[in-house]
Amino acid sequence: MARRTALVTGANRGLGLAVAARLVAAGHRVVVTARNGDDARRVTAELGPPAEPAELDVLSAESVDAARDQVGPVDILVSNAGALCDAGMQPSTVSLDLVQRHLAVNTLGAWRVIQAFLPGMTARGWGRVVIVSSGTSTFTNGIFPGTPCYSVSKVALNALTVMLAEETRGTGVLVNAVNPGRVRTRMMPRAEVTPEEAALDVAWVAEMDDGAPTGKLFRSRQVVGW
Repeated sequence: MARRTALVTGANRGLGLAVAARLVAAGHRVVVTARNGDDARRVTAELGPPAEPAELDVLSAESVDAARDQVGPVDILVSNAGALCDAGMQPSTVSLDLVQRHLAVNTLGAWRVIQAFLPGMTARGWGRVVIVSSGTSTFTNGIFPGTPCYSVSKVALNALTVMLAEETRGTGVLVNAVNPGRVRTRMMPRAEVTPEEAALDVAWVAEMDDGAPTGKLFRSRQVVGW
């Protein structure tokens, strides 16, 4: 693939950091974003060029717009930023404030960032939007009730993936989701899959050739059911 500009949300640690490193290794200009600008600058210093930092809080429209103005045109958007704070809770008793928090970060936060960068992709006739999803949120795999807020927020994100893919069909933009599996991050410190291993699959979707599928969910580089 030709050198592109990629932006990764939540890239200061875990899977986001590993995806950013993978795209840097592939020669892309990679914008490392984090809620805290110092975190983004620290990671960028570790990765080296062509990585560069940008402060971006998915909860803030002003922050997202400022990052867009700073970065300029983006070809590849990896929507990775997310929260999982409800492990072991049950849908019948979980706090709806906590549900709202997960929807704000995982669903609306991703939606907000996509709205900021997707129009430029369609106007230029090329783009890749990669949404980090989860196996807890697919009906074919089974919606997991042990993380009710997280699961519902990712179900909604899956629906957004399908709608955006349909809207942009034929424009040169591909919108897909990836289930990276249980990745060893701060959310799941005992998981077996390393961020570096999972990043290979995310980057593969981000770099797919023209004519590749859109509106799909990938697991281990295979299309799986919603």
